[in-house]
Order: sequence, then C-alpha cells, then structure tokens
Amino acid sequence: MKRRYVYRDGQMVERTTGEPMVTGDWQPVAPLIRDFSPYACPITGKEIRTPQQHADNLERHGCVEYNEVAGQSRMNGKLKNKRFAKKLGREVAEEYR
Repeated sequence: MKRRYVYRDGQMVERTTGEPMVTGDWQPVAPLIRDFSPYACPITGKEIRTPQQHADNLERHGCVEYNEVAGQSRMNGKLKNKRFAKKLGREVAEEYR
C-alpha cells in the first residue's frame, strides 16, 4: 500500500497515523515540484499559490487554460466542450455531439 508522509517536528511521519518513516540506509528525498508563480485570480482577486489551487479555480469558474483555447485553431474553429461553446455563444461541432 502506498503511504504519504509529511515533515513534522523535524522528522518525516506518516500523514494520518504520525508513525515515523523507517529509512534504513537511505535518506528520503523531497519530490520535485514544478515551478509555479502565484497570481491573483482575475475573477475573484484571490491569490492562487499552487497548481492544485489553479486547477480548482479554473474548474470552479468554468475557465480553461489559454493553450487549450489556442488549440481550437488546429481544429478549424470546431468546438468540443459544450460549456465552453455556450460561454462563447457558439455551438459544439456536429461530429462532437
């Protein structure tokens, strides 16, 4: 079973039980996290600090990443997503209905 650990009181412990991590001869290494620059949400003004907050914020407000919109040109202007098409006042392409 996969376990998740957090750093508490100077040591790595299992997230829910608080049991110390058994490391043996190896030392745990922190996972690499991609760079993310915090920004203010243009809709609410709330600061978005993590990739997960960013994804949740996009979903909450029915928004999409710019590169997803830019990809529409490769589809000759045809839209797949019903909510996005409605937001733009357009119809979903016939082949995606």
